[in-house]
Amino acid sequence: MTNDSEERSAVPPANNRDVGNRLPRTAPVLVLGGGIGGLATALALARQGIASRVLERRAEFEPEGAGIQLGPNGTRILAELGVAEKLEPLAGKPDTLHARDAVSGATLARMPLGRWIAERHGAPYWVAHRSDLHGALLARVRAEPLISLELDFEARRIDDAGGTVTVHDVQGRGESGTALIAADGIRSRTREDQFDGGPMRYAGKSAARAVIPASDMPAEIAENATQIWLSPRAHVVHYPVRGGREVAIVFVRRDPLPSDDWSTEVSQGFVTDTARTFAEPLRRLLDRPGLWRKWALYELPPLATWAKGRIALLGDAAHPTLPFLAQGGVLALEDAVVVAASLAARPQDPASALSAYSAARLDRATRVVAEARRNGRIYHLDGVMAMARNATMKLTPPALLMSRYDWVYGWRAS
Repeated sequence: MTNDSEERSAVPPANNRDVGNRLPRTAPVLVLGGGIGGLATALALARQGIASRVLERRAEFEPEGAGIQLGPNGTRILAELGVAEKLEPLAGKPDTLHARDAVSGATLARMPLGRWIAERHGAPYWVAHRSDLHGALLARVRAEPLISLELDFEARRIDDAGGTVTVHDVQGRGESGTALIAADGIRSRTREDQFDGGPMRYAGKSAARAVIPASDMPAEIAENATQIWLSPRAHVVHYPVRGGREVAIVFVRRDPLPSDDWSTEVSQGFVTDTARTFAEPLRRLLDRPGLWRKWALYELPPLATWAKGRIALLGDAAHPTLPFLAQGGVLALEDAVVVAASLAARPQDPASALSAYSAARLDRATRVVAEARRNGRIYHLDGVMAMARNATMKLTPPALLMSRYDWVYGWRAS
């Protein structure tokens, strides 16, 4: 792996018109999962002239979820997929990443975002409500004639017969295609059934999320910034969403009781009891939400490959990451454009194409996962180590601090 800010994928792009003419229209690529990764994959395939069928377990999509940060490596892809224009009015566009000590409230660093990062990497840094991003992707999918979407399809069994892949659902229906991309999340049934991946491991932390009106922000800390507050017991991240009208808040703490789903409702005390020693403006912010929902943070053992025959994993099904680098959703976007380009470059050999996709993505995803885990440890340092961290952040030029992540934000698919 390399620190080169222009790190590239090994999969070459294909000529859209040629690919569209060569691929059989009657045999779509199946995409299992209609979340961010699955919808982006379908759009990336359509951009290469490849038809797809998205199979989603839910009977309907509900507006839920937390905020999501989209670095230039993500917004660049959204622009390529025709999604950025619809999302842009709903996105927050912070000027800075403001790191603070959660107990004292002192500023540790103000790292540049806004124009600085857009000029450096050729695309902006946005923050958004996850449901707004999903809605923008879904609208684009529904307008694309090369994509069909089937809801209420809960996969039970997958058969790779060599020439086709067939997915059978719990109601006895079957869907067949030239390949299957499983974007079915960290609890992926495909990963469990088709790959020897091992069980999930609880990371010992949970994240609580809430969204409040921007007018409820304490005046002392209201600014157009992504703010992160660090302490040994917990850390807090908040940023503007919905075009600056609302603020998404994420509170991460140690938690002995992991939940099994994405939306477990928790009492105010889950947050405020841990935050008793925090700076007063931050405590007031954490008092504002009327509802907090939490999700437990899990990890999975890494896989040697994400491809097996005509089946491949994508996004959290392949490489779940802790949220401490804000790259989980963006990694899925990167996967989407790489797997689509690989299938387009090898239209007669899907198995080889999926193997090439896995090889092209494995090192980068592994590095991002490791860096996110490392950030989580840094955020919760205590004692002398926390003092050293704070001193380093205060003394290092802000642009230099931010440039350490050029390898993340500068990624391009080709």
